[in-house]
Amino acid sequence: MSTERRGGSRRTNRPQGPAQRQQRPQRPRGAAATRRPAPSRGSEPEHDVHVADGVRLQKVLAQAGLGSRRKCEELIAAGHVEVDGVLVTELGVRVDPAKAVVHVDGMRVQLDASKITIALNKPLGVVSTMSDPEGRPTLADLVKDRSERLFHVGRLDVDSEGLLLLTNDGELANRLAHPRYEIRKTYLVTVAGGEFYPRHGKQLTDGVELEDGLARADKVRVVDAVPGATMLEVVLHEGRNRIVRRMLDAVGFPVTRLVRTRIGPIALGDLRVGRSRVLGRTELGTLMRDVDM
Repeated sequence: MSTERRGGSRRTNRPQGPAQRQQRPQRPRGAAATRRPAPSRGSEPEHDVHVADGVRLQKVLAQAGLGSRRKCEELIAAGHVEVDGVLVTELGVRVDPAKAVVHVDGMRVQLDASKITIALNKPLGVVSTMSDPEGRPTLADLVKDRSERLFHVGRLDVDSEGLLLLTNDGELANRLAHPRYEIRKTYLVTVAGGEFYPRHGKQLTDGVELEDGLARADKVRVVDAVPGATMLEVVLHEGRNRIVRRMLDAVGFPVTRLVRTRIGPIALGDLRVGRSRVLGRTELGTLMRDVDM
């Protein structure tokens, strides 16, 4: 059989017989690029992430709060869902909710309903521990209604206020505390002293030498000022003890009030002092994404 009879545009001088028959599966040269695509990512899950005795992926997503099963089926079919780094577009894929790492549009989905992360607005006078031998008010007193065994991520001084995160997710807590991920914290700080000039902000962003090494702010801006007091917004990713107070003391502006207003993507917002709230799915997914979970 000649290549012209197979649909090609030119005749070749290849010999007839067995050698020619072995090449029958080959497609015409002009069709190769369009008819032999790379394996689609949607075809991989059956081999890589499918767990025969697992739970259907759309059910897992629905239980995680992403909508009805029908809505979750649409998300899968449209290519929005990854399992263990593999794009899944087949509705028959089953996963193990206890082991699978699922992302929707790049955002991690928490599948373990027993894990919880809480935002808390810590008041003045409360120590950042779950128990205190001196009998002072603790974080545990503020979350008495929670049955989970929670632990705090980072801390605030007893004389500081604002946002703290509490969780029972050990991996998330460890990553948030690890300097590798450089999670930024934002503080609203009132300082005493003279006028706060741009050069003072530059000192803080260039770095000030403390007893335990150089410390730098990522950003400093003046929010408000009255005679004898200035309100600053200070952003930094370091987590050393009392670092904001020590940095501002070093440049001649002692802190009279400090409120943490943000940790990474999580904002304090209008959460009342002493109250807490469970992070929403989008908030938690964004936070987990920021620490490569």
